[in-house]
Amino acid sequence: MAMDGTEVLIKTVTSEEAAILDAWVALLKAGGALQTGRIREAELETQAKSVLGQFRRALASGSTDATEDAYTSLCESLADISRSRAIQGFTSTDTASFVFSLKEPIFDALSRASGKDAAQVTAGIWSASKVIDQLGLHTMEVFQQSREEVIGRQSEEIAELSTPVVRLWDGILALPLIGTLDSARTGVVMENLLQAIVDEEAEIAIIDITGVPTVDTLVAQHLLKAIAAARLMGADCIVSGIRPQIAQTMVHLGVELNVISKSTLADAFALALRRTGRSVVRKAPSASDESRR
Repeated sequence: MAMDGTEVLIKTVTSEEAAILDAWVALLKAGGALQTGRIREAELETQAKSVLGQFRRALASGSTDATEDAYTSLCESLADISRSRAIQGFTSTDTASFVFSLKEPIFDALSRASGKDAAQVTAGIWSASKVIDQLGLHTMEVFQQSREEVIGRQSEEIAELSTPVVRLWDGILALPLIGTLDSARTGVVMENLLQAIVDEEAEIAIIDITGVPTVDTLVAQHLLKAIAAARLMGADCIVSGIRPQIAQTMVHLGVELNVISKSTLADAFALALRRTGRSVVRKAPSASDESRR
């Protein structure tokens, strides 16, 4: 009696598991899995052995539908591998190849086990392709989601690092902005600025936009939000770093910041010192200083 594709696949994977594993690991190595240096040979072999063993046990349920409960453990293992590789910096191609490269050793094993029975070979290959494709797609979905999470965390960290609040003097803070302002980053800017105003009991906050490439209506709105939030906390704001090109653009767009602005951070700092009753004076050289010359 002829076996269907699932039966052929189960019988072949069970009897040829060792040969399939050796061929799969060799194929992974030949494909450059170890060349990146992100994974060791022993770890790669352990992952392959574990996945193939779970694959054989899942097939023993008599199903090649990877969405069924029998494949839960295998899918979880593949998900863990995908998340790990996403964090380690593997490419999507590397991650997908780990699963899809299992096809070739299984196809070869089906050809050896079924001999000249072309119908059984074809049926087995079809069943293997179906389940491995499902597992591969699951692996890629988890990998893509994990990469997006990693990128999201990195973006948040970069946003926090790119919006430092610097204490210039008692009661005077500076917030140098670099890059484009968007809604998410504006939230980080306001949070950092307001917390610094509270911690330092600041009277004046200087927002320096020298590193902002362009100021359009949207960027101006974000700046106004930060300025309004600072004022509610009792601190006056000064905007510095408005270059001639940005000034022309703002005039052309009809953007009004309604706040004192200076062309450089130094000018803004000097104004902040005057507003707080301070001034910078040049010290007259003393006799000891003259003697050193």
